[in-house]
Amino acid sequence: MRRLVRNWNGRLLFNGKSGQEIAGHAGVHQEAKSKPSTKEEGAGEVDKNGYSAKHCMSLVEKYDYENYLCTLLLPRELRRAAFALRAFNVEVSRSVSGHQIEPQIAKLRLKFWHDSIDKCFEAESQRSYVEDQPVLRELKHTVGSRKLNKVYLRRLVTARDRPPTHGFETVRELEEYAEQTFSSLLLLLLEVAGVRDLQVDHAASHLGKAQGIATLLRAIPLAGRQQAACVPLEVLVRHGVSQERIIRCKSDDKGVEECIFEVASAANAHLKLARQLKDKVSPLVPKIFLTAVATDAYLERLRRANFLLTHKSCVGRDSMLPARLFWKSLFNRY
Repeated sequence: MRRLVRNWNGRLLFNGKSGQEIAGHAGVHQEAKSKPSTKEEGAGEVDKNGYSAKHCMSLVEKYDYENYLCTLLLPRELRRAAFALRAFNVEVSRSVSGHQIEPQIAKLRLKFWHDSIDKCFEAESQRSYVEDQPVLRELKHTVGSRKLNKVYLRRLVTARDRPPTHGFETVRELEEYAEQTFSSLLLLLLEVAGVRDLQVDHAASHLGKAQGIATLLRAIPLAGRQQAACVPLEVLVRHGVSQERIIRCKSDDKGVEECIFEVASAANAHLKLARQLKDKVSPLVPKIFLTAVATDAYLERLRRANFLLTHKSCVGRDSMLPARLFWKSLFNRY
């Protein structure tokens, strides 16, 4: 399906080109060509050929495709910063994911990203390794031009400092993990847009929890036995199901179906709470919250598949998602 994006004049386009090529002629390339301001120069050397921005876009497109589509539909002035934040989140997530990553190696990688956050907030760091790493260079540019809360960036790193074989004890613990990772990123995007509203932050918290739980459910068939399933221990005990049965996820296993239903219901409840405020937010917020569309679509596919995680409709990409995102964006809904 052809992707729907906005060009730098703000018009809507149907284009069959790749997202990276489109963006190269859109806001990212335009910003890379523009003359840097004094404030930007103080934040670090400007990437004049736009390599760092394009690298961030490619990274998000490859590893976080659904959020890549959502970010393309943001206003042009927010796109570059949004891709920088999402690329940073992708890099942090990749630091601890994989089949053959030793725990000590994962900790060292997380420490690198954690220390790099402080480097991006320090003016004297423009001569450090930050300028040699494209994602950090873009992050530093974003930090230098926007007012971001360092706490949210640190949460993206510290929340992932947990053994992959260590599962969640309770649903509350699962929700807290989703909030620290996915909600923190949404709150950073709101700060990039200059949105300061307690009600919006509350909606972002619920949406992040819903998106995080749904994403962890989707990861179960892909991760296999390399990491613990996200289904909390209290849910497994309640239905008398083992981790092994969750990973196998057979279509005739009613106990597994009940477990997945309970976890998916928690995600759906948070999604509904986030959408209750859709008529009370500023016009810019629904575009930032477009991730709700992808989350809702997955939960609906999972429901139709009787909560079978390995069903073909729940494993592959949603071919109708670009059209859904465009439609919601057109009417400023999420």
